[in-house]
Amino acid sequence: MSGPRALPRKVVVAGDGQLGALTAIALRKALPGTEVLVIGTPPDPAAMADRSPTALPFTNRLHDRLGIDEERLVREAGASHRLVVRYLGWGGAGHEGVAPYGATIDPRLKTGFARAWGGGPRNASTEAPPGSLAEVLAAEGRFQPPSGEAGGVLADLDYALRWNVSAYRDMLVREAQRMGVGYVRGAVGAMRPDGQGGIAAVAIEGVGTFDADLFIDCTGPGAALLSQLDEAKREDWSGALPIRALLYGQPGEARLDLEDRVTVSSVGWLSELAGRDGHQALLAMTEQTTQDQAYAALPAEPGNAVPLDPGCATAPWIGNVIALGDAAAHFEPLAWLNLDLAHRQLALLLELLPGRVPDPRERAEFNRRAGLMAGRVRDLLGAHYAAPGAAHLGSLARSPELELELDQYHRRGRLPFFEEAPLVTQEASALFHALGHSAGESVLARAADPAEGDTARAAFAAKAQAALAAVPPYGAWMRQVLQG
Repeated sequence: MSGPRALPRKVVVAGDGQLGALTAIALRKALPGTEVLVIGTPPDPAAMADRSPTALPFTNRLHDRLGIDEERLVREAGASHRLVVRYLGWGGAGHEGVAPYGATIDPRLKTGFARAWGGGPRNASTEAPPGSLAEVLAAEGRFQPPSGEAGGVLADLDYALRWNVSAYRDMLVREAQRMGVGYVRGAVGAMRPDGQGGIAAVAIEGVGTFDADLFIDCTGPGAALLSQLDEAKREDWSGALPIRALLYGQPGEARLDLEDRVTVSSVGWLSELAGRDGHQALLAMTEQTTQDQAYAALPAEPGNAVPLDPGCATAPWIGNVIALGDAAAHFEPLAWLNLDLAHRQLALLLELLPGRVPDPRERAEFNRRAGLMAGRVRDLLGAHYAAPGAAHLGSLARSPELELELDQYHRRGRLPFFEEAPLVTQEASALFHALGHSAGESVLARAADPAEGDTARAAFAAKAQAALAAVPPYGAWMRQVLQG
């Protein structure tokens, strides 16, 4: 009869950005008897997960799981909410599309409601009514987080958070220190192999050598730990993704908008993110973009530029080393997927948490599922570049899965299910709609009673009016929270 396996005595987390800090908190909670040490390596400006000021709704649930209260994020990390993303130009000149979050938006895109209410492109010549409750609230500037009570007017609404990166990281560091997580700072030097394909100890320049049973690499695209292993290999994504550099703008005036925007441009795309610490503009550029073109396309004073070399580790867990975030997959921050992927990788690590001696079956399952996660993110980005308004960015490689998605959506108005996708099928369907992909009509939609549109329109209007009446202006809610 087998007994419980021994737990790790010590875990080292390399990288002290917002990802490394949250990873340390998660491991400390999961392994209360294990020593957790964070190594503050020099920050990499190309580490998209560490400099991301926002994520997707999955992160809200991970925060809840780790005991990080949302109101605390609002008070201490400058957090604010996003209900929808507005896509401009992706379906062609003048096109606008709006993508909300959650799994309750799909019926509108599959029935007569789509034709009678929210269907068709939203552009300068088509004043289509809003197609989701999130869009109604964002347009009116009214929101407060749902109470959690069943049957509430916002019970089905999902949302994302933004924050001030420095304040968020500092809050996480304080929490990690409170929990007894150790900390040293320095660059990673030589490592001592453990003879089993992993690491026995790692040297930190000017500090000393540290051994551990498990090493977590959160150092960014350079992957300071994983890259030193003989089995480490990288898959190149440059044929599928066109962006080679990012130009950050200086922050503008603070804004409490409930929507953010992504606009396709002649040189790539422009992301505009609202926030309490300033409006943030980011220009993504192709290899052909000149400096003059970039400065002309960026609606802000230019800040620093960062090169991009998209790709992923073929095996993010080797031996006793596990890579998360940009150390595992590096790509442009389109649709703000970078930190979402890192947090889903972290949740997978907690699910398959190894003992003192990792089980090869756990390692293989982590690599399988983490590989699916990375591949699905690459394909979701590819769906953006396959949109009609992005054709000028070049002919890009597409995976068989992405080709199947595009085919099914164009012919049948549906999307197939894929394991470990970053969005649920309903969210992905809404995103394809917002990007201007032409959707075929499903058999169910063709068979729908024509009166269904009238019924759905009336029900939606009643729900929207009830929500607007019950929810305060977002600025008023924010002031109330900040004033205690």
